[in-house]
Amino acid sequence: MKIIRHPNRQEWSAIVERPHLDVSQLNTTVAAVLADVKARGDEAVRDYELKFDHAQLASLAVGEEEMKEAELLVSNDLKAAIELAHHNIKVFHESQRFEGKKIQTQPGVVCWQKSVAIERVGLYIPGGTAPLFSTVLMLATPAKIAGCKEIVLCTPPNREGKVNPAILVAARVAGVSKIFKAGGVQAIGAMAYGTQSVPKVYKIFGPGNQYVMAAKQQVSLHDAAIDMPAGPSEVCVIADAHANAQFVAADLLSQAEHGIDSQVLLITTSEEMLQQVLRETEAQLQLLPRKELAAKTLENSKFVLVGDEQEAISLSNCYAPEHLILQVDDYEQLAEKVVNAGSVFLGKYACESAGDYASGTNHTLPTHGYATAYSGVNLDSYQRKVTFQHLTEEGIRSIGHAVELMAEAEQLDAHKNAMTVRIKSL
Repeated sequence: MKIIRHPNRQEWSAIVERPHLDVSQLNTTVAAVLADVKARGDEAVRDYELKFDHAQLASLAVGEEEMKEAELLVSNDLKAAIELAHHNIKVFHESQRFEGKKIQTQPGVVCWQKSVAIERVGLYIPGGTAPLFSTVLMLATPAKIAGCKEIVLCTPPNREGKVNPAILVAARVAGVSKIFKAGGVQAIGAMAYGTQSVPKVYKIFGPGNQYVMAAKQQVSLHDAAIDMPAGPSEVCVIADAHANAQFVAADLLSQAEHGIDSQVLLITTSEEMLQQVLRETEAQLQLLPRKELAAKTLENSKFVLVGDEQEAISLSNCYAPEHLILQVDDYEQLAEKVVNAGSVFLGKYACESAGDYASGTNHTLPTHGYATAYSGVNLDSYQRKVTFQHLTEEGIRSIGHAVELMAEAEQLDAHKNAMTVRIKSL
């Protein structure tokens, strides 16, 4: 990792820069796969599953037999952990329910909002080297609470054409309607356009590699909304002189094992802490099964020494991390100064892993600096706000003349007339 001591403000832009990949060829490849799925439907999806996941599929849908088999393959202890996580996620997201109020803006003019669920949503769950069954809970639980009528899940199968059993158990617990064996770009295309088997959805959620992200962004232009733009996962840890270096190193490495394009950033006010974390990171790295992957990720990572906590939080806000961990004595005071972050973890015991799995908050978060403008997935992500207004005769008298004047000033005579005829009818 790169060590930077007391950078001036002009150097911050380089510190917060993420690794860049040339995606020009990637976008061309993604567009071709999407067009093929749109044209050939299930047949194209099966062809790409054979090509990319090496799975020969007779059917894309997961059947009841495979669901029952999954129940037997997952241990009771893991099932209990999934149930616990689901409960906490459910409790937290239920607290986000919207209560609309009727507001009288002028005598006889009443306005209000109603929250309406998106009827059909699609969830993408990566399989690959780390099948993310926890993401099933994070995406499907709020969808169910919101009242989405159809929850479609796509996830890649293994070479035998089977879905990871923990993904299927989590899907059952969270209330997923339909599950399909499709990964990568072809899964995004199937949900965006609809195929003979996979229903077309109105909004697509979920993480994925750079191909999946490119596919989501391409279909979002015309065919389906997406949860948020996103890049590789990342964490920023702010540590003072009293932080636990073992905990800090563990947090950095838990992020580093996601993939070689992930990034970790340590900001500390203590040279001694920086050195302790360096030693701890090296020691813990040697014990990881995914050691080579994490070591490669650390090449993109930076340890930054700053003068005080105000400078630390200012640099963090400039970085806008997906995950922000505050391992400082006065974490509550520092938390008040957080402006840009996806999810914040306060104190030495609040590791990112808690939010990733079971605290109740959502782990589907904006990355790559998008936390400056986007929220993580929450109950509102699955709903739309429809506005209503009701005018009485008194309401026409209250705002009618103002509407006429404004419409006339914008030279929209038909708009003016729509109000004028009502005024004359009184």
